[in-house]
Amino acid sequence: MRSFSLFTILLLCVAILVVDILAFYWLQTITQLIDSTLLQKGIHILFWVFTIGLITAIIVLKLVLDDINPFRKQQLISSLYGLTVSSFIPKLIFVTIITILYFTNYLFSERQSLIIVPLVGLFSGFLPFFVIVYGIFKAAYRYKTHHHVISFKNLPKSFHNLKIVQISDLHIGSFNYRYKILEKAFTKINHLQPDYIIITGDLVNNFAWELRGWETVFKKLKAKKGKLAILGNHDYGDYSKWESIENKQDNFNNIKQFYNDIGFKLLLNESVIISENNEDIAIIGVENWGKQPFKQYGDLKRAMQNVKNVSFKILLSHDPSHWSEEVLFKTNISLTLSGHTHGMQLGFHYKNMQWSPIKYKHKHWAGLYDHNGQYLYINRGLGWLGFPGRIGMRPEITLIELKVK
Repeated sequence: MRSFSLFTILLLCVAILVVDILAFYWLQTITQLIDSTLLQKGIHILFWVFTIGLITAIIVLKLVLDDINPFRKQQLISSLYGLTVSSFIPKLIFVTIITILYFTNYLFSERQSLIIVPLVGLFSGFLPFFVIVYGIFKAAYRYKTHHHVISFKNLPKSFHNLKIVQISDLHIGSFNYRYKILEKAFTKINHLQPDYIIITGDLVNNFAWELRGWETVFKKLKAKKGKLAILGNHDYGDYSKWESIENKQDNFNNIKQFYNDIGFKLLLNESVIISENNEDIAIIGVENWGKQPFKQYGDLKRAMQNVKNVSFKILLSHDPSHWSEEVLFKTNISLTLSGHTHGMQLGFHYKNMQWSPIKYKHKHWAGLYDHNGQYLYINRGLGWLGFPGRIGMRPEITLIELKVK
Protein backbone atom coordinates (compact mmCIF):
# COMPACT_ATOMS: atom_id res chain seq x y z
CA MET A 1 0.00 0.00 0.00
CA ARG A 2 2.89 2.37 0.61
CA SER A 3 3.63 2.68 -3.09
CA PHE A 4 0.12 4.10 -3.67
CA SER A 5 -0.87 7.70 -3.01
CA LEU A 6 -3.59 8.63 -0.53
CA PHE A 7 -5.75 9.71 -3.49
CA THR A 8 -5.44 6.21 -5.03
CA ILE A 9 -6.32 4.59 -1.71
CA LEU A 10 -9.40 6.81 -1.41
CA LEU A 11 -10.47 5.86 -4.95
CA LEU A 12 -10.16 2.20 -3.95
CA CYS A 13 -12.34 2.83 -0.90
CA VAL A 14 -14.96 4.59 -3.05
CA ALA A 15 -14.98 1.61 -5.44
CA ILE A 16 -15.44 -0.78 -2.50
CA LEU A 17 -18.30 1.36 -1.16
CA VAL A 18 -20.09 1.59 -4.54
CA VAL A 19 -19.90 -2.15 -5.12
CA ASP A 20 -21.09 -2.84 -1.57
CA ILE A 21 -24.08 -0.48 -1.96
CA LEU A 22 -25.09 -2.37 -5.11
CA ALA A 23 -24.43 -5.72 -3.42
CA PHE A 24 -26.55 -4.69 -0.46
CA TYR A 25 -29.41 -3.68 -2.75
CA TRP A 26 -29.47 -7.17 -4.24
CA LEU A 27 -28.77 -8.82 -0.89
CA GLN A 28 -32.09 -7.46 0.37
CA THR A 29 -33.90 -9.38 -2.38
CA ILE A 30 -32.35 -12.53 -0.93
CA THR A 31 -32.85 -11.80 2.77
CA GLN A 32 -36.52 -11.04 2.18
CA LEU A 33 -36.91 -14.78 1.62
CA ILE A 34 -35.98 -15.28 5.28
CA ASP A 35 -38.99 -15.37 7.62
CA SER A 36 -37.15 -14.04 10.68
CA THR A 37 -37.00 -10.22 10.73
CA LEU A 38 -34.34 -10.38 13.44
CA LEU A 39 -32.11 -12.58 11.27
CA GLN A 40 -32.61 -10.24 8.30
CA LYS A 41 -31.52 -7.22 10.32
CA GLY A 42 -28.58 -9.17 11.75
CA ILE A 43 -27.30 -10.01 8.26
CA HIS A 44 -27.72 -6.39 7.14
CA ILE A 45 -25.86 -5.04 10.17
CA LEU A 46 -22.99 -7.52 9.77
CA PHE A 47 -22.72 -6.58 6.09
CA TRP A 48 -22.20 -2.89 6.84
CA VAL A 49 -20.02 -3.46 9.90
CA PHE A 50 -17.62 -5.43 7.70
CA THR A 51 -17.70 -2.85 4.89
CA ILE A 52 -17.14 0.16 7.15
CA GLY A 53 -14.50 -1.72 9.13
CA LEU A 54 -12.57 -2.68 5.99
CA ILE A 55 -12.62 0.82 4.51
CA THR A 56 -11.61 2.35 7.84
CA ALA A 57 -8.75 -0.13 8.25
CA ILE A 58 -7.42 0.61 4.74
CA ILE A 59 -7.42 4.39 5.30
CA VAL A 60 -5.98 4.20 8.84
CA LEU A 61 -3.22 1.84 7.74
CA LYS A 62 -2.26 4.20 4.93
CA LEU A 63 -2.15 7.20 7.28
CA VAL A 64 -0.06 5.50 9.99
CA LEU A 65 2.01 3.22 7.77
CA ASP A 66 5.33 4.95 8.46
CA ASP A 67 4.97 4.56 12.23
CA ILE A 68 4.31 0.82 12.25
CA ASN A 69 7.00 -1.76 12.98
CA PRO A 70 8.21 -3.06 9.55
CA PHE A 71 7.42 -6.70 10.36
CA ARG A 72 3.96 -5.85 11.70
CA LYS A 73 3.40 -3.54 8.72
CA GLN A 74 4.12 -6.36 6.29
CA GLN A 75 1.66 -8.65 8.07
CA LEU A 76 -1.08 -6.01 8.14
CA ILE A 77 -0.69 -5.12 4.47
CA SER A 78 -0.83 -8.78 3.42
CA SER A 79 -3.88 -9.47 5.60
CA LEU A 80 -5.75 -6.39 4.34
CA TYR A 81 -4.83 -7.20 0.75
CA GLY A 82 -6.25 -10.71 1.09
CA LEU A 83 -9.34 -9.48 2.91
CA THR A 84 -10.01 -6.80 0.28
CA VAL A 85 -9.66 -9.18 -2.65
CA SER A 86 -11.74 -11.92 -1.03
CA SER A 87 -14.50 -9.38 -0.35
CA PHE A 88 -14.44 -7.08 -3.37
CA ILE A 89 -14.11 -9.61 -6.23
CA PRO A 90 -16.95 -11.96 -5.14
CA LYS A 91 -19.28 -9.01 -4.52
CA LEU A 92 -18.43 -7.52 -7.91
CA ILE A 93 -19.18 -10.85 -9.61
CA PHE A 94 -22.36 -11.23 -7.54
CA VAL A 95 -23.61 -7.76 -8.55
CA THR A 96 -22.76 -8.31 -12.20
CA ILE A 97 -24.39 -11.74 -12.49
CA ILE A 98 -27.56 -10.92 -10.59
CA THR A 99 -28.00 -7.65 -12.52
CA ILE A 100 -27.64 -9.42 -15.87
CA LEU A 101 -30.07 -12.13 -14.80
CA TYR A 102 -32.60 -9.63 -13.55
CA PHE A 103 -32.62 -7.37 -16.59
CA THR A 104 -32.33 -10.12 -19.23
CA ASN A 105 -34.59 -12.66 -17.60
CA TYR A 106 -36.34 -14.68 -20.29
CA LEU A 107 -35.85 -18.15 -18.80
CA PHE A 108 -38.06 -17.92 -15.74
CA SER A 109 -41.52 -16.73 -14.91
CA GLU A 110 -41.87 -13.65 -12.74
CA ARG A 111 -42.62 -15.82 -9.71
CA GLN A 112 -39.68 -18.14 -10.34
CA SER A 113 -37.31 -15.23 -10.84
CA LEU A 114 -38.07 -13.92 -7.36
CA ILE A 115 -36.37 -17.03 -5.97
CA ILE A 116 -34.05 -18.35 -8.70
CA VAL A 117 -32.35 -15.08 -9.70
CA PRO A 118 -31.26 -14.14 -6.13
CA LEU A 119 -30.06 -17.69 -5.42
CA VAL A 120 -28.06 -17.91 -8.65
CA GLY A 121 -26.57 -14.50 -7.92
CA LEU A 122 -25.70 -15.57 -4.38
CA PHE A 123 -24.00 -18.71 -5.65
CA SER A 124 -22.03 -16.66 -8.20
CA GLY A 125 -20.66 -14.61 -5.31
CA PHE A 126 -19.91 -17.46 -2.91
CA LEU A 127 -18.09 -19.57 -5.52
CA PRO A 128 -15.28 -17.04 -6.21
CA PHE A 129 -15.11 -16.32 -2.47
CA PHE A 130 -14.33 -19.94 -1.70
CA VAL A 131 -11.87 -20.12 -4.62
CA ILE A 132 -10.01 -17.08 -3.27
CA VAL A 133 -10.00 -18.44 0.29
CA TYR A 134 -8.62 -21.75 -1.03
CA GLY A 135 -5.95 -19.83 -2.94
CA ILE A 136 -4.89 -18.05 0.25
CA PHE A 137 -4.89 -20.92 2.73
CA LYS A 138 -4.07 -23.94 0.56
CA ALA A 139 -2.91 -23.28 -3.01
CA ALA A 140 -0.22 -20.79 -1.97
CA TYR A 141 1.75 -23.67 -0.48
CA ARG A 142 0.88 -26.54 -2.86
CA TYR A 143 4.28 -26.70 -4.49
CA LYS A 144 4.35 -28.12 -7.99
CA THR A 145 7.38 -29.52 -9.80
CA HIS A 146 7.60 -28.68 -13.51
CA HIS A 147 9.94 -31.13 -15.24
CA HIS A 148 11.43 -30.17 -18.60
CA VAL A 149 13.92 -32.07 -20.74
CA ILE A 150 15.71 -29.77 -23.20
CA SER A 151 18.08 -31.00 -25.91
CA PHE A 152 20.93 -28.99 -27.44
CA LYS A 153 23.28 -29.73 -30.31
CA ASN A 154 26.09 -27.74 -28.71
CA LEU A 155 25.87 -29.26 -25.24
CA PRO A 156 29.13 -31.07 -24.41
CA LYS A 157 28.62 -34.81 -23.93
CA SER A 158 30.02 -34.66 -20.40
CA PHE A 159 26.98 -32.65 -19.39
CA HIS A 160 24.36 -34.99 -20.86
CA ASN A 161 21.64 -35.57 -18.22
CA LEU A 162 22.74 -32.59 -16.12
CA LYS A 163 19.94 -31.79 -13.65
CA ILE A 164 19.24 -28.20 -12.65
CA VAL A 165 16.60 -27.21 -10.12
CA GLN A 166 15.47 -23.60 -10.37
CA ILE A 167 13.48 -21.72 -7.75
CA SER A 168 12.65 -18.05 -7.86
CA ASP A 169 10.79 -15.20 -6.16
CA LEU A 170 10.69 -16.69 -2.69
CA HIS A 171 9.80 -13.32 -1.11
CA ILE A 172 10.80 -14.85 2.18
CA GLY A 173 9.21 -12.15 4.32
CA SER A 174 5.78 -13.28 3.17
CA PHE A 175 6.28 -16.60 4.96
CA ASN A 176 6.31 -14.75 8.31
CA TYR A 177 8.94 -17.12 9.75
CA ARG A 178 6.82 -20.21 9.15
CA TYR A 179 9.86 -22.36 8.47
CA LYS A 180 8.08 -25.71 8.12
CA ILE A 181 5.99 -24.50 5.19
CA LEU A 182 9.08 -23.77 3.08
CA GLU A 183 10.88 -26.87 4.36
CA LYS A 184 8.26 -28.93 2.54
CA ALA A 185 9.37 -27.37 -0.75
CA PHE A 186 13.04 -27.93 0.07
CA THR A 187 12.34 -31.59 0.86
CA LYS A 188 10.79 -31.98 -2.61
CA ILE A 189 13.86 -30.33 -4.13
CA ASN A 190 16.28 -32.65 -2.36
CA HIS A 191 14.31 -35.70 -3.55
CA LEU A 192 15.02 -34.58 -7.13
CA GLN A 193 18.77 -35.00 -6.45
CA PRO A 194 19.84 -32.03 -8.57
CA ASP A 195 23.37 -31.36 -9.75
CA TYR A 196 22.79 -27.63 -9.33
CA ILE A 197 20.26 -25.55 -7.44
CA ILE A 198 19.69 -22.04 -8.77
CA ILE A 199 17.76 -19.13 -7.26
CA THR A 200 16.81 -16.48 -9.84
CA GLY A 201 16.13 -13.48 -7.63
CA ASP A 202 13.69 -11.80 -5.25
CA LEU A 203 14.79 -13.67 -2.17
CA VAL A 204 13.18 -10.97 0.01
CA ASN A 205 10.40 -8.42 -0.26
CA ASN A 206 12.66 -5.51 0.70
CA PHE A 207 14.57 -6.10 3.91
CA ALA A 208 17.48 -8.19 5.13
CA TRP A 209 15.75 -8.70 8.50
CA GLU A 210 13.25 -10.96 6.70
CA LEU A 211 16.06 -13.53 6.52
CA ARG A 212 16.59 -13.88 10.27
CA GLY A 213 16.43 -17.51 11.34
CA TRP A 214 16.24 -18.89 7.81
CA GLU A 215 19.90 -19.98 7.54
CA THR A 216 19.21 -23.42 9.02
CA VAL A 217 16.35 -24.03 6.57
CA PHE A 218 18.32 -23.02 3.45
CA LYS A 219 21.35 -25.05 4.50
CA LYS A 220 19.20 -28.16 4.12
CA LEU A 221 19.17 -27.71 0.33
CA LYS A 222 21.45 -30.33 -1.21
CA ALA A 223 23.04 -30.16 -4.67
CA LYS A 224 25.64 -32.58 -5.98
CA LYS A 225 27.82 -29.97 -7.69
CA GLY A 226 26.86 -26.48 -6.63
CA LYS A 227 24.36 -23.80 -5.69
CA LEU A 228 24.12 -20.47 -7.51
CA ALA A 229 21.97 -17.35 -7.26
CA ILE A 230 21.29 -13.91 -8.68
CA LEU A 231 19.42 -10.87 -7.39
CA GLY A 232 15.94 -9.66 -8.33
CA ASN A 233 14.40 -6.20 -8.30
CA HIS A 234 13.16 -6.59 -4.72
CA ASP A 235 16.59 -7.49 -3.35
CA TYR A 236 17.99 -3.96 -3.70
CA GLY A 237 15.70 -2.22 -1.22
CA ASP A 238 14.48 0.21 -3.87
CA TYR A 239 10.85 0.00 -2.75
CA SER A 240 11.41 1.43 0.72
CA LYS A 241 12.45 4.75 2.23
CA TRP A 242 15.76 4.70 4.09
CA GLU A 243 17.12 7.00 6.75
CA SER A 244 20.40 7.17 4.84
CA ILE A 245 22.21 5.74 1.85
CA GLU A 246 24.41 3.84 4.31
CA ASN A 247 21.38 2.07 5.82
CA LYS A 248 20.20 0.96 2.40
CA GLN A 249 23.70 -0.27 1.51
CA ASP A 250 23.96 -2.19 4.80
CA ASN A 251 20.63 -3.86 4.03
CA PHE A 252 21.90 -4.81 0.58
CA ASN A 253 25.20 -6.12 1.92
CA ASN A 254 23.41 -8.26 4.50
CA ILE A 255 21.27 -9.87 1.79
CA LYS A 256 24.38 -10.68 -0.21
CA GLN A 257 26.08 -12.05 2.90
CA PHE A 258 23.14 -14.35 3.55
CA TYR A 259 23.81 -16.15 0.27
CA ASN A 260 27.39 -16.71 1.33
CA ASP A 261 26.25 -17.99 4.73
CA ILE A 262 23.96 -20.64 3.18
CA GLY A 263 26.51 -21.85 0.63
CA PHE A 264 25.22 -20.18 -2.53
CA LYS A 265 27.53 -18.48 -5.01
CA LEU A 266 25.94 -15.11 -5.80
CA LEU A 267 26.69 -14.02 -9.36
CA LEU A 268 26.88 -10.24 -9.70
CA ASN A 269 27.45 -9.52 -13.38
CA GLU A 270 29.90 -12.38 -13.53
CA SER A 271 30.14 -15.96 -14.69
CA VAL A 272 31.55 -19.32 -13.69
CA ILE A 273 33.00 -21.99 -15.93
CA ILE A 274 32.10 -25.57 -15.06
CA SER A 275 34.43 -28.29 -16.32
CA GLU A 276 33.83 -32.00 -16.79
CA ASN A 277 36.30 -34.29 -18.60
CA ASN A 278 38.05 -31.31 -20.23
CA GLU A 279 34.71 -29.97 -21.51
CA ASP A 280 33.19 -26.70 -20.34
CA ILE A 281 29.90 -24.92 -19.96
CA ALA A 282 29.38 -21.43 -18.58
CA ILE A 283 26.78 -20.13 -16.15
CA ILE A 284 26.36 -16.36 -16.35
CA GLY A 285 24.60 -14.32 -13.71
CA VAL A 286 23.51 -10.71 -14.16
CA GLU A 287 22.08 -8.31 -11.63
CA ASN A 288 18.51 -7.22 -12.19
CA TRP A 289 17.80 -5.85 -15.67
CA GLY A 290 14.29 -4.75 -16.47
CA LYS A 291 12.33 -2.28 -18.54
CA GLN A 292 11.34 0.99 -16.91
CA PRO A 293 10.34 1.64 -14.17
CA PHE A 294 12.70 -1.16 -13.06
CA LYS A 295 16.32 -0.18 -12.66
CA GLN A 296 18.91 -1.78 -14.87
CA TYR A 297 21.73 -2.99 -12.68
CA GLY A 298 22.57 -5.83 -15.05
CA ASP A 299 25.62 -5.69 -17.30
CA LEU A 300 25.57 -8.65 -19.66
CA LYS A 301 28.72 -7.68 -21.58
CA ARG A 302 30.73 -7.48 -18.39
CA ALA A 303 29.30 -10.77 -17.13
CA MET A 304 30.30 -12.57 -20.35
CA GLN A 305 33.84 -11.26 -20.63
CA ASN A 306 35.61 -14.43 -19.51
CA VAL A 307 33.32 -16.96 -21.21
CA LYS A 308 33.36 -15.82 -24.83
CA ASN A 309 35.13 -19.00 -25.91
CA VAL A 310 32.72 -21.33 -24.11
CA SER A 311 30.21 -22.63 -26.63
CA PHE A 312 27.38 -23.58 -24.26
CA LYS A 313 26.12 -20.83 -21.98
CA ILE A 314 23.33 -20.60 -19.42
CA LEU A 315 22.19 -17.13 -18.34
CA LEU A 316 20.52 -16.33 -15.04
CA SER A 317 18.54 -13.10 -15.40
CA HIS A 318 15.63 -12.29 -13.10
CA ASP A 319 13.44 -10.29 -15.50
CA PRO A 320 12.41 -12.23 -18.65
CA SER A 321 12.18 -9.02 -20.71
CA HIS A 322 15.98 -9.11 -20.72
CA TRP A 323 15.87 -12.17 -23.00
CA SER A 324 14.13 -10.42 -25.89
CA GLU A 325 15.99 -7.12 -25.39
CA GLU A 326 19.63 -8.20 -25.01
CA VAL A 327 19.94 -11.98 -25.37
CA LEU A 328 17.90 -13.16 -28.34
CA PHE A 329 19.63 -12.61 -31.71
CA LYS A 330 22.48 -10.71 -30.00
CA THR A 331 24.25 -13.54 -28.14
CA ASN A 332 24.86 -17.27 -28.42
CA ILE A 333 23.41 -17.99 -24.99
CA SER A 334 21.59 -21.31 -25.22
CA LEU A 335 19.38 -21.19 -22.14
CA THR A 336 18.12 -18.30 -20.00
CA LEU A 337 16.47 -18.85 -16.61
CA SER A 338 14.20 -16.10 -15.25
CA GLY A 339 11.40 -15.43 -12.78
CA HIS A 340 9.82 -12.10 -11.78
CA THR A 341 6.27 -12.45 -13.16
CA HIS A 342 4.87 -14.99 -10.62
CA GLY A 343 2.44 -15.89 -13.40
CA MET A 344 0.58 -13.05 -11.64
CA GLN A 345 -0.31 -15.73 -9.02
CA LEU A 346 -3.51 -16.01 -11.00
CA GLY A 347 -4.41 -17.91 -14.12
CA PHE A 348 -5.05 -21.24 -15.77
CA HIS A 349 -2.54 -23.96 -16.55
CA TYR A 350 -3.35 -27.40 -17.92
CA LYS A 351 -0.82 -29.41 -19.90
CA ASN A 352 0.21 -27.16 -22.82
CA MET A 353 -2.57 -24.65 -22.26
CA GLN A 354 -2.06 -21.69 -19.98
CA TRP A 355 -3.47 -18.21 -19.53
CA SER A 356 -3.04 -15.36 -17.10
CA PRO A 357 -3.84 -11.64 -17.18
CA ILE A 358 -0.09 -11.05 -16.89
CA LYS A 359 0.25 -12.01 -20.57
CA TYR A 360 -1.10 -8.56 -21.49
CA LYS A 361 1.89 -6.98 -19.76
CA HIS A 362 4.65 -9.51 -20.47
CA LYS A 363 5.11 -11.23 -23.81
CA HIS A 364 6.97 -14.04 -22.05
CA TRP A 365 5.52 -14.72 -18.62
CA ALA A 366 5.67 -18.39 -17.56
CA GLY A 367 7.10 -21.69 -18.72
CA LEU A 368 9.37 -22.62 -21.62
CA TYR A 369 9.94 -20.53 -24.76
CA ASP A 370 12.09 -21.44 -27.76
CA HIS A 371 13.30 -19.35 -30.67
CA ASN A 372 15.66 -21.03 -33.12
CA GLY A 373 17.29 -23.14 -30.44
CA GLN A 374 17.64 -20.35 -27.86
CA TYR A 375 15.51 -21.18 -24.84
CA LEU A 376 13.96 -19.11 -22.08
CA TYR A 377 12.42 -20.63 -18.98
CA ILE A 378 10.34 -18.48 -16.61
CA ASN A 379 9.70 -19.89 -13.15
CA ARG A 380 6.29 -18.98 -11.69
CA GLY A 381 7.77 -18.27 -8.28
CA LEU A 382 7.87 -20.18 -5.01
CA GLY A 383 6.48 -17.46 -2.76
CA TRP A 384 3.98 -14.67 -3.12
CA LEU A 385 3.81 -10.91 -2.94
CA GLY A 386 0.83 -8.58 -2.48
CA PHE A 387 -2.14 -10.92 -2.72
CA PRO A 388 -1.33 -13.61 -0.11
CA GLY A 389 -2.31 -16.56 -2.24
CA ARG A 390 -2.36 -18.24 -5.63
CA ILE A 391 -5.32 -19.05 -7.85
CA GLY A 392 -4.66 -21.53 -10.65
CA MET A 393 -0.94 -20.69 -10.62
CA ARG A 394 0.70 -22.94 -8.04
CA PRO A 395 4.13 -22.15 -6.56
CA GLU A 396 6.80 -23.74 -8.71
CA ILE A 397 9.90 -25.89 -8.43
CA THR A 398 11.51 -26.28 -11.85
CA LEU A 399 13.56 -29.33 -12.79
CA ILE A 400 15.46 -28.97 -16.07
CA GLU A 401 17.40 -31.87 -17.55
CA LEU A 402 19.90 -31.06 -20.26
CA LYS A 403 20.38 -33.56 -23.09
CA VAL A 404 22.67 -33.80 -26.08
CA LYS A 405 20.64 -33.70 -29.27
